[in-house]
This record gives sequence, C-alpha cells and structure tokens, in this order.
Amino acid sequence: MTSGGSGYIAGRRGRACLADGDLMTDDVILDLSGLKCPLPALRTRKALRSLAAGSLISVICTDPMASIDIPNLLRETGDELSGQSEAGGRIRFDIRKASI
Repeated sequence: MTSGGSGYIAGRRGRACLADGDLMTDDVILDLSGLKCPLPALRTRKALRSLAAGSLISVICTDPMASIDIPNLLRETGDELSGQSEAGGRIRFDIRKASI
C-alpha cells in the first residue's frame, strides 16, 4: 500500500490492519512524508494507540521538526525509540510499543 503522505500505512508485514480498528500485532510502516508539524507526531500517536504491546512501527517523515517531536512523544507515551536514521531527506523512526 502507499499513502502519498496521507498518513496511512505505507506497507505492512502480516495481516493486521489499522483501518479495521483492531489492535495491530504485526510490524508496520507509517509513511508521513510531506506532512508538517504537528501532524507527524499526532498521526504517530494515533497509530501507537492501535498497536499491540511489543509491536514495531517504522515511521517515515520529511519534516525536520519530527526529529524533536517524535522522541518527545515517545517520552510521554513510554514507548521505545529503537532506532532513528536519516537518508535522502527522509527521517525514519523505529518504535517498539511498550508493554503495559
């Protein structure tokens, strides 16, 4: 699947689906390219709410402010930033949903 910056799942591994409202248990990629602050953080928060504990989500952003906003969001939610990288103007955040 592709989102074109709409903030929907760009790709996923497995059968989980955010649109169903069910908890996602498989790893997902959320492409937020083209969205400006505060939308990447808000859409990431919404996606995290739908994840099952222990799930991995990779969030891709183009807004430089996301480098500040996403880590701050994770400090609030208690979820783990397991990796962050930047290439070609895109910032990738690998996030592990905290177990409660």
